[in-house]
Amino acid sequence: MKFIRNIKKVSGGKSFSAVIFMAAVLLLVSSFYPVPDAEAKSRDFLTAPESFSALAEMVSPSVVNIRTVKTIKGGGRVFRHFSRSPFGKDDPFYDFFDKFFGEDRQRDFKQRSLGSGFIIDKEGYIVTNNHVVENADKIKVKLNNGKEFEAEIVGRDPNTDLALIKIKSWRNLPVAKLGDSDALKVGQWVVAIGSPFGLEHTITAGIVSAKGRVIGSGPYDDFIQTDASINPGNSGGPLINMKGEVVGINTAIIAGGQGIGFAIPINLAKKIVNQLKSSGEVTRGWLGVSIQDITSELAEYYGLEDGKGVLVSEVFSGDPADEAGIKPNDIIFEVKGKKVETGRDLTRMIAETGVGERVKIKILRNGKKKTFEVKIAKREDSRISSRRTTREQESELGIHVSKLTAEIARRLNIAETEGVIVVSVESGSKGVQAGVQTGDIIKEINHEKIKTVKEYNDMIGKLNKGESIEMLIKRRNMGFLVVKLIK
Repeated sequence: MKFIRNIKKVSGGKSFSAVIFMAAVLLLVSSFYPVPDAEAKSRDFLTAPESFSALAEMVSPSVVNIRTVKTIKGGGRVFRHFSRSPFGKDDPFYDFFDKFFGEDRQRDFKQRSLGSGFIIDKEGYIVTNNHVVENADKIKVKLNNGKEFEAEIVGRDPNTDLALIKIKSWRNLPVAKLGDSDALKVGQWVVAIGSPFGLEHTITAGIVSAKGRVIGSGPYDDFIQTDASINPGNSGGPLINMKGEVVGINTAIIAGGQGIGFAIPINLAKKIVNQLKSSGEVTRGWLGVSIQDITSELAEYYGLEDGKGVLVSEVFSGDPADEAGIKPNDIIFEVKGKKVETGRDLTRMIAETGVGERVKIKILRNGKKKTFEVKIAKREDSRISSRRTTREQESELGIHVSKLTAEIARRLNIAETEGVIVVSVESGSKGVQAGVQTGDIIKEINHEKIKTVKEYNDMIGKLNKGESIEMLIKRRNMGFLVVKLIK
């Protein structure tokens, strides 16, 4: 009020002049403190919504409770432990145990579990997690209105922990609207709906804590991390944005970790679900290589300025990469015109490529760029598992080796042309503890000459766990030395 009186005094008491004067002052002040358009547009994200009720009412009808029954053969470890006498046949009560349990000690029993899911179309297709319905003898789905249905499995994909099930209903079912998980930003509000601990249609809210999380659950990890409360029973339920769109499938939690939950991005799930719906299985592309990320040591070793790309550590004979001419020690940096920065990038790109499709792959070999056209094959998990021996041997010691090429020898300024060279050593591994270093050339193992990567792997592979290993190593500027470690 004091400010207004002063204005009137200055303006000679004329109200019209005072208004003009005040407007001029306010305009002048606002010119020094402008409100950016971006800030104005983002205000909605700075404060929590007053209520999530509208979202709950919109989405809840499409969210279902899933109950399964699984048969555990032989009663499982827990049953056998509690039905067995701890003293064996010498126990004076052995006859008692044998009489009342006998063969029943190994009898089967039914394990019941629960989870969540959401309806994606009016025909009754429901998305959930693979671990919710895997090996289930019976699957029951309960809708928001209390009605129950028997469900059957349409298809499963253990690699991404996704499953598609179906119920039969004569009525149109409420359908969840699918959103765009790529557009989701860290810090945005999200809501989880599910049946934690069997408490049906529980609503919890939080924010997106991070994106692209790798938690070691499978080769295609790309999780959304959220602090919206997720508990056992939430598995398979939707994670929704403020528009009521499903942006993720609640899947995992960290044991003992509060406020740390993970959801499969809906954009990844869409591709998987479409394949499950059409054929009941997921078909992925296969290149036929073992790969590893480029560490700072490897980047320096190979002369990579940006440190981006993926190192080919092994090429499987007869597979697409081998037939196209890709070799170990090649660095893949581009596939189908898209940059490859990590092994996860390459794995996803190849997996999403159609079987039989020809793609151009750019690599770096001995400092020179080359392009190969590769015809992608079908990924066969059974075949892949049989080829993991080499990688398992390497990771057992934490020592990753490669063929010593003339180019590598030239870069290291050494005259050596035989042996295998250590390209990386895993932190905290047996190799590190023994003193093995990147750039070491392994000449002998237990007095046997090593000239190729195959000879190295064969030698390590035939040794039993607990046996001692002596490596004759040549290290630049130090000469020969012996490194000892236990397998």
